[in-house]
Amino acid sequence: MIAPSPPSRDSVTVPTVVPATGGRGQAFIAAASGDLAAAGYEQSEFYISGTATAYQSANALTVDGNWNVEPASTAAYKTRAIVRRPTDPAKFNGNVIVEWLNVSGGLDAAPDWTYTHVELIREGYAWVGLSAQVVGIDGGPSMGLVAGYTLKAADPGRYGSLVHPGDQYSYDMYTQTGAAAWFANDVLLGGLKPERVISIGESQSAFRLTTYVNAVGPKTDIWDGYLIHSRGNAGAALNVDVKMPADQRIRTDLKVPVLQFLSETDMLGRGLNFIGARQPDTDMIRSWEVAGTAHADAYNLGIGDTDNGDGAGDAALFQAMLTPPASLYGGLLACSTPINAGPHTYVLRSALNSLDHWIRTGEAPESRPLLDVSSGAFALDAKGNAAGGIRTPQVDVPVATLSGLGQTGSAFCGLFGTTVGAPPAAFASWALPNGRAAFDAAWIAALDDAVAKGNILEADAVQLRTVVKNAKLPS
Repeated sequence: MIAPSPPSRDSVTVPTVVPATGGRGQAFIAAASGDLAAAGYEQSEFYISGTATAYQSANALTVDGNWNVEPASTAAYKTRAIVRRPTDPAKFNGNVIVEWLNVSGGLDAAPDWTYTHVELIREGYAWVGLSAQVVGIDGGPSMGLVAGYTLKAADPGRYGSLVHPGDQYSYDMYTQTGAAAWFANDVLLGGLKPERVISIGESQSAFRLTTYVNAVGPKTDIWDGYLIHSRGNAGAALNVDVKMPADQRIRTDLKVPVLQFLSETDMLGRGLNFIGARQPDTDMIRSWEVAGTAHADAYNLGIGDTDNGDGAGDAALFQAMLTPPASLYGGLLACSTPINAGPHTYVLRSALNSLDHWIRTGEAPESRPLLDVSSGAFALDAKGNAAGGIRTPQVDVPVATLSGLGQTGSAFCGLFGTTVGAPPAAFASWALPNGRAAFDAAWIAALDDAVAKGNILEADAVQLRTVVKNAKLPS
C-alpha cells in the first residue's frame, strides 16, 4: 500500500525558509538551467535553517538494511536550496522532486536535473536542489574536479553566513527540506501545493540516499517515493563512528516505492560494484539495470545543458554516438578515449515517469531483465554491447559499441564509459548490413519496442524517430 500524503504536520520538523539575498544576486550551481523563462519556469533560491539531528546505532548495521537508529546529537545549520517551478500554477502536476545535490567534483552540481529536466518541464514538476553536504558549502574531501567553487568561495557575500555542522547531520537536513516542501510551500514553492514529494539523488548523493532509506526512511512519512540513481554496493557513512556494511540492500519493509537505477559502470565499475548488492524485486523495490550506459556520459556532461526538448539535443546525442567527445568543458576534463554517448537520459526519464505512476496508482512497473554478468563480467552481443538488462535501439540496432567500462585516466574519466565506433571504411557493413532503409526501419522498430516495454517514453520517441531518419551516417 502506498503511504498517504501529505504527512502529519505534527510528525515533522519544519525549518525556517527565507529568500536568499546579496552577493552577486544569483544562485551558484554547477549545472546549466537552460532558458527557464522560455519553458514557462522560474528559478528562486532560499536559505533553509534550523536544528538538525544526527543518528547512531547501538547495533552493527546489517546488509539487509533493517536498521534501528536513534538520535545521537543535534546542531544548528543554515544551508541553501534552489527551486525551479512552473510560472503558471495551472501547469504544476503536483510533484515536487527534491534532489540531493552532488558534491563529488568539489562543488554543488545537479546531475538529476540535467538528465531529467526535459521530462520535468514537459510534465510540470517542481524541482528543489538542496546543498546537503559540507563539501559544497565549505569544501573538504572530494574527487576535486575544480578548486575555489564551494559556495562560500564562489560568492561569500551571498553564502558566507551558511553553517554546516557536518555530514552526519545531512540526513535530517534533507528530511527537513522535504518537510518544507509540504509545510512552508507558501515561501519555498511560491504557493504551489504539493500532492507528492519525491526523493532523488545520483552518484555520491545516491550513496547518501541508500543509507537514508534504511536509517531514516522508516522514521518519516515525508517522501512518497525514492529514485536512487547510480549507487554503489554500500551507503555513505551514517555517522563518523558507525561502520557501514558492504553489499548493502534496501530494507524490504518500507511503505513507499524505491526505484534503483543502475548503469553498467555502477554494476562493475571501480569503487562502485553494485553487483554485490543486487536483491530481488519486491512490492516496493524495483532495480533497473540499463545496457549501454555509463555513470555519466555525453548528455550529462554537456549536451543536456542546452537541451530544451525541441529535438536538437536528441540529434546531438545521436551524433555523439558517431563522433563521441573525449575532452569536455573546454579541456577541463580530458579522457584517454571517447566517452559513452548512450541512452541513459531516456531510460532515466522513463524511470521517473514510472515511479510517478507507481506512487499515484500503487501499480509497480514490471520487473526488468538484469544485465548478464553470469561469468563475472558482462556478457556481450555480436556488436560488443552488453547482453540483458533494459534494451534500447542504441544497443540493439547500434551505430557504435557503448559501454560503462573501459575508460582510463583520471578518477572522473573512469566513470564516463566508452563509445567505440566501427572503422569508417567498415561502418556500412558493420552498422548497415542491409542498407540504410532497413537500418532506419529496424532502429524505429526497436524504439517502438522500447516504448511498449516502458523503457523509453513516447514523448521522447517522437523526437528520436525524426532524428534517426535525418541522421547523416557514414556510407
